[in-house]
Amino acid sequence: MNIVILSRNANLYSTDRLVEEGEKRGHKIEIIDPLKCDIIIETEKPTIFYKDRYLDYVDAIIPRIGASVTFYGCAVVRQFEMMNVFTTASSEAILRSRDKLKSLQRLSKAGIGMPKTVFTNYSRDVEEVIQHVGGVPVIIKLLEGTQGLGVVLAESKNAAESVLEAFNGLEARVIVQEFIKEAKGADLRALVVNGEVVGAMKRQGKEGEFRSNLHRGGSANIIKLSEAELQVARKASLALKLPVCGVDMLQSERGPLLLEVNSSPGLEGIENATGKNIAKNIINYIENNTKK
Repeated sequence: MNIVILSRNANLYSTDRLVEEGEKRGHKIEIIDPLKCDIIIETEKPTIFYKDRYLDYVDAIIPRIGASVTFYGCAVVRQFEMMNVFTTASSEAILRSRDKLKSLQRLSKAGIGMPKTVFTNYSRDVEEVIQHVGGVPVIIKLLEGTQGLGVVLAESKNAAESVLEAFNGLEARVIVQEFIKEAKGADLRALVVNGEVVGAMKRQGKEGEFRSNLHRGGSANIIKLSEAELQVARKASLALKLPVCGVDMLQSERGPLLLEVNSSPGLEGIENATGKNIAKNIINYIENNTKK
């Protein structure tokens, strides 16, 4: 097959591993920067022009669309969909997952447990917002934040007030969530492929850091998920219609609580922590679905 990886950086571990596993299976793998694609909209033959050629020979795509290029990246994915090219993540599903508020609303409707969350329209009544999530400390998150950026732990009412006022002044949309103390700065990442969990790790934030992101110096170890945790990961993948995704959750006294779903999960941390070949699982998923 001709498989295209939509990625702005050919040197990333995840991209490199997908190329490696795809070529092992005899496929032709290309890495294409979505921002350098021209979208040609025609009734008869919609297509994409990249550098010196039309991409009318592609069988499947793997979108690795960064948050900063979501709009144009998803437009390129949508064009491939119009060309009847198989994709591991639809344009609508990527957009849905990138909107933290919309995705949390959808996940809540699916009956998935999550930390108490409040979204407010630049409210000045900080005390009321804090009460809605059970009091301080609280987590304040930018709706567009990624990899732990734009996430603040406010340990007092005054701190929460200051942070919310600062974000309000910048007209930045935020959500306020309860702080799950018993998680102790750790979270779980489940990697889902074709609706099934193929690998899981526990990420622990470095000392004094409440965020567990590996990009921020956290560590990761393999973990066996409980049945409840497996169910949350599967249900989240189904609710957001993302057959390939990373599902982040916290361990709490009331069971697993979902944090967010990542439509372009990195492979380095989870492959190193678990020793599992996640890239191969993704290539197998493409093969099985393009055959259908």
